[in-house]
Amino acid sequence: MSSSQPHRVAVLALDGAYPFELGIPARILGAADGHYEIVLASVDGRPVATNAGFSVTPQHGPDVLEWAESVIVAPVDPLRLTRELPEEVSAALARIKPGTRIASICTGGFVLAAAGLLDGRPVTTHWECAPLFRKWFPHIRLDEDVLFVDDGDLLTSAGAASGVDLCLHLIRTDHGAELANRAARRCVVPPFRDGGQAQYIERPVPDDPGTSTSATRQWALQRLDEPLALPEMAQHAHMSLRTFARRFRDETGLPPRQWLIKQRLDRARHLLESSGLTVDQIAADVGFATAASLRQHLSAELGVSPLAYRRTFQAADARRSA
Repeated sequence: MSSSQPHRVAVLALDGAYPFELGIPARILGAADGHYEIVLASVDGRPVATNAGFSVTPQHGPDVLEWAESVIVAPVDPLRLTRELPEEVSAALARIKPGTRIASICTGGFVLAAAGLLDGRPVTTHWECAPLFRKWFPHIRLDEDVLFVDDGDLLTSAGAASGVDLCLHLIRTDHGAELANRAARRCVVPPFRDGGQAQYIERPVPDDPGTSTSATRQWALQRLDEPLALPEMAQHAHMSLRTFARRFRDETGLPPRQWLIKQRLDRARHLLESSGLTVDQIAADVGFATAASLRQHLSAELGVSPLAYRRTFQAADARRSA
């Protein structure tokens, strides 16, 4: 965004709101050097009862949805969800101008779905609410295995802290990785979790530890500098390739190759922040064949080069000695 004026964001609070998620946009976007103006609104301008035993009093009514450039619908307690929206909620959402960027956190996606704003679009929501979402809105393309979905002018996120990831993604999209990383540092949160990263879904633990891939994952983490291949990992786990790949994904939410890339990138980011090693040395230490491969994967994940990442995160005295 090139405008010198702050991007106007309206956060819509509904009865039964979660206070934590309600405050995420103001906290995260508000840490972006004044690039956003964030206001809190209710559908009638009156106080909103949260699910935490207290009420909040937004300073605005639904009129601000008309001038907002982005609207974020905060989540509500699942027990308060309805398949049909109350008339005042529908009327408030109808005030959003065409072309406005719309986002939701967690169960806020139910509100957008009931308003007809998600028809035919790829979306996500909290994994525990996914069965109900599919039952109520079978025509919407739901993926509960990701943290957030960016479909251009429509963004949806999963539960709780994924709202942080969504807001950092908005900053990164609007103003670049450097500002998003700086905002993350100010809020003391991880600067980046890819939207495609799996939600931390509760999965059954195998009765027999021998059927888990946990030991092989620990084994692989100690050998990231080696060219690990799927057959080698499956052999270590004493499983067939197909069984290993299926169980690995069930337990981690990622295929083995993607999991390995993520672990190597995490290790590389740590070394970029904490050491004076060259990019070539770091690439070799974490198992990338070349420095170019590390650059390619880091750029795909964060949108920055290794050196740009180091400049952002490494302390000034460490940078001078590098």
